[in-house]
Amino acid sequence: MSRITPAAGLAGGIAASVPDARARADAPVHRVASEAMERDVVRKVSRRLLGFLFVLFLFSFLDRINVGFAALTMSQDLGLTSTMFGMASTVFYLTYVLCGVPSNLMLVKFGARRWIGAILIAWGLASSATMFAHDATSLYLIRAIVGITEAGFLPGMLLYMGDWFPSAARARANAWFMIAMPVTSALGAAASGYLLRLDGVAGLAGWQWLFVLEGLPTVLLGLVTWWYLDDKPSDARWLSATEKQTLGAMIERDRAEATARQASATSNANTSMWRAICTPSVAKFALGYFCLVNTLSLASLWIPQIVKSFGTTSSNVTIGLLAAIPSVCTIAGMIWWGRRSDRLQERRWHLVLPMLFSAAGWVVTCFAPEPSLRLAGVAMASTGAYTAMAIFWTVPDRSLAPHTRALGLAVINAVGNLGSALSPIVVGVLKDWTHSFTSGLMFAAVSLLVGIGVLWFAPLGQRSAR
Repeated sequence: MSRITPAAGLAGGIAASVPDARARADAPVHRVASEAMERDVVRKVSRRLLGFLFVLFLFSFLDRINVGFAALTMSQDLGLTSTMFGMASTVFYLTYVLCGVPSNLMLVKFGARRWIGAILIAWGLASSATMFAHDATSLYLIRAIVGITEAGFLPGMLLYMGDWFPSAARARANAWFMIAMPVTSALGAAASGYLLRLDGVAGLAGWQWLFVLEGLPTVLLGLVTWWYLDDKPSDARWLSATEKQTLGAMIERDRAEATARQASATSNANTSMWRAICTPSVAKFALGYFCLVNTLSLASLWIPQIVKSFGTTSSNVTIGLLAAIPSVCTIAGMIWWGRRSDRLQERRWHLVLPMLFSAAGWVVTCFAPEPSLRLAGVAMASTGAYTAMAIFWTVPDRSLAPHTRALGLAVINAVGNLGSALSPIVVGVLKDWTHSFTSGLMFAAVSLLVGIGVLWFAPLGQRSAR
């Protein structure tokens, strides 16, 4: 299973973000050896974990967005308007938001291995059950259950990765983990067009086959997770005692810095956990992420139908292949930009510039005269938004004390994903009113600009790139 990895040949790149000892010829010999050990440990952790976490996130995101591909035929079968379809996604994200915080607290109590494995099994079954939807109401109910079961995965994974990857290597690790989203969009777009052609096999519609064949593998991965993951570095039998000590020291350095920053922000040592995370910094992160998520949700849910609206083809297979193009561009952008951010150890400009690029992409999609240029605009919007997300998640825990990390990250993710609940219904209603995606895409572009204004004043690090 350790070979299921896009990171096997990339772990060295992630490890390279740990300070390079060779660039410090005047450093003491023991410090040179220590830095070499740190790079080796990060490389080993990357090889062991990133590939498997990537696969988990791939199926998580697939079970979240496959309804967007299914809608190419499901909407007609169930009699769904664009507003109804948007409402199904809104219902999903409302339950997702409500259950995100308690799920992360349960992960802390039971451990990542048990909790993540359990919710994988639960949401795999729930996603497959979408095949039983027969009208708008039943679709809302099933998607609500999928939202409940999937709520804890992403905030749980962010918490889990914070226990294994030091902050200096986090942007690249996040990028390699989160490219599962555009990879899923690309593969899902291509594969779903073919799965829809199974219409009528064994008496099932093509969209029903899509939910079954894309949901059940998640159940198997849930069982594998119980065996493969370790809750903490101290539990890892594949790390030596020295490697555990080295990794532990790196993580503790990060947490000591976070504790010092948190202590400087409050003079009350008895501040409750909830009060510790109800700070202006956390509010800025949550609001900024909310603005970013409007585009993330739009890209993951509506791109197949946006491409179809270009009017260049009526074939679902061709639409799926065209919808994969923005995802391929997104993968390249996330990897390159994440490497650059870690190399320069700069976050502020590396976050706001992709958001600006994404906003410009939606404008191009709305007003470009040719379908090929509009598709390029969709690629710009997708690449900028997902790249910004990978950089975003390197910074919030730097403003959280260690004992507030689980709750703080879950709160930021939950508030941000209110955008995922809002965006689908807004875009759906605007589409029904105007018979065009233009107003919905401009809503996303304006949200990104607001998010840039909010996050610029958040504690992101340097105000200028090196």
